[in-house]
Formats: sequence, structure tokens, C-alpha cells
Amino acid sequence: MAGTLWSAVADLVLPVECAGCRASHEPLRRGACARCAAELSALRPFPARPDPLPAGLPDCVAVGAYEGPLRQTILSYKERRRSGLAAPLGEMLAEAVARAAGGAPRAVLLVPVPATAEAARVRRGDHMRRLAARAARRLRRAGWAAAVACPLRALPKPDAAGLDAVRRAAVAQASFRVRPGRVPRTRAKAAGRAVIVVDDIVTTGSTLAAVTTVLAAQRLVVDGAAVLAATRRRRPG
Repeated sequence: MAGTLWSAVADLVLPVECAGCRASHEPLRRGACARCAAELSALRPFPARPDPLPAGLPDCVAVGAYEGPLRQTILSYKERRRSGLAAPLGEMLAEAVARAAGGAPRAVLLVPVPATAEAARVRRGDHMRRLAARAARRLRRAGWAAAVACPLRALPKPDAAGLDAVRRAAVAQASFRVRPGRVPRTRAKAAGRAVIVVDDIVTTGSTLAAVTTVLAAQRLVVDGAAVLAATRRRRPG
């Protein structure tokens, strides 16, 4: 599927600012100007390993680093209500899922990290569920037997921006619950499929690890994780 990102459909001229650099008065392609579209199209998935590595984190693949046009495009989608970006971002996520699942077409089950009720209200829906659906659609077009399951719900949690890795992990572990009645159906969907947890950004890996742990307690084995972006952590000195 490489080379298909951000290259298929042009938007009408000047509907909104560029999602990648926020420039105005530029012709856009799928929400991005020509320069940002080229940078996004050039991204290729890579293994993302937070340091320190949290217990329970499966092998994770990211589309790119959380910087530049990719960072701004994710923010435009999540925080600036550019829901139309779900299509190209979902296709990018599909590339990471394919890498996480081994590269060759196979049966996969995507489990998106759920949004809290408040986040879904502000963003007019669960942003990761939309991306997972788009990614699964892209994978099916490429010959994969892809499906989506949403067995978990997210509880309200404090802002983790200022927390260290240990505290992030503690918050994450308490933030997810099984949705009543969903686990048996998810187990049925998972039979014979690689289970891939998907999220938008990985920082410490605590959220992905927590979701994996909750699913494992329900006898749902996670085979890998896929995200749009990985942050670059900078140590003092």
C-alpha cells in the first residue's frame, strides 16, 4: 500500500487552511497544501519503542514522528474539528497496521483505544473509532480481511501531560473498563485474526499497555499496536 498516502483526491480550492501548516490561500489536496501533502506521503511506518518500555506494551508501529505536518494534521483532526481528515489519516493508520501485522495481507481485528464520553462530545464522536473504520476499509481494499471491535470504554481521567511514566501508567490502568456484552462478540471476531490495538499518538506507551492488559484479562491476546505518531522524548542533558 506504500505510496498511496495523501495522493488520490484533490479538495476544492481554498475551502479551509492547510491541516499540516495552517497556511491559508493555498490549493489543498485532502486538506493539505502541496508541500505538506508531499511530506505526509513520504512517511513510512517504523517500530516505536518508548524508553522506558512499560510492562505489557506490545510491539508498536508508528507512521511518523509527532512533529511537523503530521502533528499539525492530527491536531486539526482532533482539536479543530476537521472530521474530513479521518479519511487520509485512516489510510495512513492502515499502513502502520499492515506493518504491525507482518506486512502480508491476512485477517486482522482493529481495536481502537476508546475516547472518554467528554472527549467524544467535544470532538463530535470517538475520533479513534472513525480512524479505525477508515483503516479497516483501506485494508480490505488491499486484500486484508479487516474488522473493527470496540470492547472497552474509557473512564474520565486527569490530564496526564505533566505526569512521569510511572504516574501515567497508574492513571492509564484505572481508565478502561470492559463494555457489557462486548467481549464474547469480540472474541468471536478475533478468532483467526491478528489483534492490533490502534491509537493516534504513543508517548510513554502506558495507554497501549493498559488496553492490552485489560484485553488480556478477558482472554483477548493482542498481537501488536499501531499509531499515527510517536513522540520523541528528550532527556535532560
